[in-house]
Amino acid sequence: MVWPDGVHSMAVISLKLTEALDAQLTAQAQRRRLSKSELVRRALTAFLQASEQGVDGPQPQSAADLLADLVGCCEDGPPDLSSNPAHLSDFGIN
Repeated sequence: MVWPDGVHSMAVISLKLTEALDAQLTAQAQRRRLSKSELVRRALTAFLQASEQGVDGPQPQSAADLLADLVGCCEDGPPDLSSNPAHLSDFGIN
């Protein structure tokens, strides 16, 4: 048998799914008018291509990571700058 993408044979695997996941797979396959096998092949292909392109690569840095080099960069500010409202009394006034 020749499949639509020109493949002459395919490996057969067994896959265990929860009932909920199987129900989602069945519903999605019906909506798209695909077999469950074809839907799984497409999803797996997309996942593997994304992995090769680094989509699931390193996690994005946190704000603290991005600002780490600025911590302690001010040498002579008041020690209570972030907690004393008096320091903000004229903030934004030109």
